Amino acid sequence: MATQPANRTDPAASEACRLLCAGVYLDAAFRDRVINELYVHDERVVAPSSGFDAARVLAHALRARRADLVCGLAILAVWTVTVMLLPEVFLLLFPVVILAAVPALRAGDPRAGRPRRVLAQCLRWYGLLALLVTALTTADLVAGSLRSLGGAHGTETVTDIPLPWPVGPEVLVGPRHAWAALTVFLLSALAVGAQRAMVAGALAGALSPSRFPDLAADPAEQADGPRFQRLRTLIRREQHASLVLYRVGDLFCGAGTPHEAWSTSVELRPRNGHTPGPLDNDTVLNWIRQALEPLREPSGGGAQQGAAAVRDRLRTVEADECVFLPVDGLPSRHVAPHTQEEFELHRAASIEEGGEARRHCLRIRVGGWGEGLVVTVFVRVHTQGGVMVLEFAPHVLWPLRPQFQNADRIAHRLRHQSLAGKALWALGHTPESLGLALRIGASAVFSAWAVFTLGDGRLLPDGPAVSLRELGSGDEPSHVQKMDADRYLRGIQDRVIGGVQQALHEAGWQTTEERTVNVGNGGVFIDTVHGAVGVGDHNTITTHTTPHSRTDAKERKTHGNS
Repeated sequence: MATQPANRTDPAASEACRLLCAGVYLDAAFRDRVINELYVHDERVVAPSSGFDAARVLAHALRARRADLVCGLAILAVWTVTVMLLPEVFLLLFPVVILAAVPALRAGDPRAGRPRRVLAQCLRWYGLLALLVTALTTADLVAGSLRSLGGAHGTETVTDIPLPWPVGPEVLVGPRHAWAALTVFLLSALAVGAQRAMVAGALAGALSPSRFPDLAADPAEQADGPRFQRLRTLIRREQHASLVLYRVGDLFCGAGTPHEAWSTSVELRPRNGHTPGPLDNDTVLNWIRQALEPLREPSGGGAQQGAAAVRDRLRTVEADECVFLPVDGLPSRHVAPHTQEEFELHRAASIEEGGEARRHCLRIRVGGWGEGLVVTVFVRVHTQGGVMVLEFAPHVLWPLRPQFQNADRIAHRLRHQSLAGKALWALGHTPESLGLALRIGASAVFSAWAVFTLGDGRLLPDGPAVSLRELGSGDEPSHVQKMDADRYLRGIQDRVIGGVQQALHEAGWQTTEERTVNVGNGGVFIDTVHGAVGVGDHNTITTHTTPHSRTDAKERKTHGNS
């Protein structure tokens, strides 16, 4: 039922999987989405994981959160103890609180309104100016205490601290408060530096290109939490299954961006001099699979010298059958029909169905750029009442975000930067460390609360809400990658149409009737069931004869509307 290339890369060891695992260390928001979707909402079936292992991404997301939580709790503990012992220290550190609150406004979000962006910018500048003033004040008090080492505690000084509201005519801040503020700042900087070193160690260690393929040696996989172990088993059973459970309204979740889907119908007419035989959906799909096989062969079939050296990503084309089944009605996620026997039952029952909630498809897939560019085509064939309907639904997963793709470069910079550079970086990011610590702590608390209140597997199963692979995709692929995606799609499309033509011919039906079907965006589909597709205006579409077509077939031409 499936056609797979012999040299298929293990999804858990693919480059796309490695970069997604690196992404949970580089982007806290992405990490929180991973944990929320796969760990907190354990009732949700995982979306199909094309070219990667979602369970391994979750393992690294949990590991990264644990490491960040340790650093965040250290920062919060230093602040809490210091402010409880010397409350006046808060006045010297108040600018840090202002700067920590700025990211909460999400001023960098393009969807943020102008008033919010202006407010965030004003708070940022005010916080920086206030930080400069308090830093000078702290430095002056520390220097004064060093000059008067003979005193027990130094001299208390009446100092004006810039605050957004009046605090009274006098604010007593002395050298001990300055030393305490300096200690808080330096200890926070150490925690920030330790967190950065942890990220560098993970990227250059378990996630390095040389070590990542060894799944058994991955420290993130050694986590022994019972919830994680249970969910890891479920995810790996579901993510590459032929029976896809989905949430109604999002059938192709995980496949990527839809790319110019089209459908056409062909009236079944007997070929002259032939008595046509029965033609069912299964027969047509078998011919399509056979038509895809030559894509794996080098140019010239490998017979010519040097042809074997020709390599193209289409050689890795995969074709398997899948059945989409709505998750509604299942009593538990654990009893989902993922065994081969259960799939065969659903396939046998659905392959000849017209398809509504339960839908049978031939899934054709090509993964390029280390599984960074994935083209998936869902083909459905249905014969009913003397008409054959062909549906062609292509989807594209575009490459990952540039930040994720630069993980190795980031790791090299973090590890080889000079000590002074690391120290300056940590000091420069310390003012925002309190806000990061609070957000990490709040995220962990909310997740723990949700897990505690929802329980383990007590909710009715639900379909996937998001796809991790789609979340990790970048906004704009390169021109070359777009060209590759188009080439994959055109190669698959030609083979699908050729397979349908062959099936009709072998069954004794006509294959040369010309018909025109609009496929969107002003494009025209000229179907002799040899099929050619042109999208856009001013297209010239030529049909070609085949050994089974009429010998007097002429070149036909059509132009789009001006």
